[in-house]
Amino acid sequence: MEIPLHDVSLENTFAKYELKFKALADRKRLMIMNEIVKRGSVCVCDLCEIIDMPQSKLSYHLKILFDADLLIKVTKGTWSYYELNEKEVNHILSEELCCLFRA
Repeated sequence: MEIPLHDVSLENTFAKYELKFKALADRKRLMIMNEIVKRGSVCVCDLCEIIDMPQSKLSYHLKILFDADLLIKVTKGTWSYYELNEKEVNHILSEELCCLFRA
C-alpha cells in the first residue's frame, strides 16, 4: 500500500517539529537560549560560566538545540560560538505553523 505524497510530507513536517519542540521542552535549554539571545554570539567557555554548568553537560544541551536547527554554530580556532537561528525560531512562532492546528 502506497502512502499518499501529502501524508508523507505532513509526516515529515510533524517529525521536524517534534524534534524542535522536544529540544525546547527543557528548562536548561530554554535558559541557554535566553542567554544566547541576550548576548548574541556566545562562546561555549563563556556560557559555562554564565549558566554555571560543566562544559560536557552544556555541550550536550547545545547539540540538542543545534540538531533541532534552533542554534547556529561558528567555529573560530578551537572554540565554538553559538547564536540563535532567528529564522527558525520565528518560524516556530509563525502563523504558518499555527495553521497546522486550526480548523
